This record gives sequence, structure tokens and C-alpha cells, in this order.
Amino acid sequence: MLEQLGVRYELLLPDAGEDAEALEIVLKNEAPAAYVKRVTALKLDAATERLKHRKLPAAPILCSDTTVALGRTIYGKPDDARDAMRMLRELAGCTHRVLTAVAVQQGRRRFEALSTSRVSFEAMTAAQIRAYVATGEPLGKAGAYAIQGRVAMHIARIHGSYSGIMGLPLRETAGLLHAAGLKI
Repeated sequence: MLEQLGVRYELLLPDAGEDAEALEIVLKNEAPAAYVKRVTALKLDAATERLKHRKLPAAPILCSDTTVALGRTIYGKPDDARDAMRMLRELAGCTHRVLTAVAVQQGRRRFEALSTSRVSFEAMTAAQIRAYVATGEPLGKAGAYAIQGRVAMHIARIHGSYSGIMGLPLRETAGLLHAAGLKI
């Protein structure tokens, strides 16, 4: 997605010993917006330390995190196919929010933004949910779906940022990169 903005980038992946998934644990009574902003900040902290530890040249670091919320209920990545089916049953026929926090670290300065979109699913039958989960696409995805995938046939309406729903809101990201001094 960064290529759409004309941004050159390199991945700064976690080391083998890092437990990146542990950063995504939901705290008791945590609101969805607070959760996604906190997780993004933790990811950025970890990436900043990784850059220093690896003795890489200073560069802007970009991190984001996406969650799906129905009311105050946070729908992260499903544990397995059964959990994915549960999530999709609960989201089917409803309008939910997709929140994506994005942050850029440039030296000591940090720039942050939050994108909130609304997605309305049509009602889905148990057979439709099973068929979608059988593709494997929902695993590893917040809310058990990828909007750019097969589930799109069940989306009745979107209000907000399509790229934010995919996991990186391009308008907000471009603004943060610009604020950090990048020419895009």
C-alpha cells in the first residue's frame, strides 16, 4: 500500500525471540479506540528499539494496527476456524466499526492518527459463513475477514476509508509521513 503513495520502505520485522502477538492482548474494559492506539504505540516502541539494537541508520518508522469493534466488543484475530465462525455470525447483518491506528516515529518526534470506518454486512447463512471460513482467509485477520477478499460479496455498505479497513489508511498515513518531513 505504501507503493501507492510512492514511498520506498524496508521491513523491520521482529526478531525470532520477540513475541509480537503478546502486544495485542486486550486489557480489561479497554475501549476499542484506546486499544488500537495503545497496541500501535507498543509496536512502534518495539520497532524503534529494534532499529537501535540492529544499529541501522536512523529512518522514519511506521506502524499500524487494526481492530474490528461491535459496540465496545473488540474482535481481534480469531484463534481458529471455530472462533472465526463465531465472529462472523455476530457481525453478520450488523454495522460494525473498523479502527486503524497509524503512527510514525521520526527521531524523537511521534505522529499519530486514527481512522474509523463503518462496515455493514448483509445477513449471512451458516453455510455462507462456513464456506468463507473454509477458504482460510479469515485467519490472522481482525474481525475474521479481509475486505479485499471473498467476504466483499456480503458487504452491503462502507462508510469511511477502504484502505483503513485493509489495515493502512492511506490519507492519514500520507499526512503523518508529510508531518515527519518525507516528501511524497
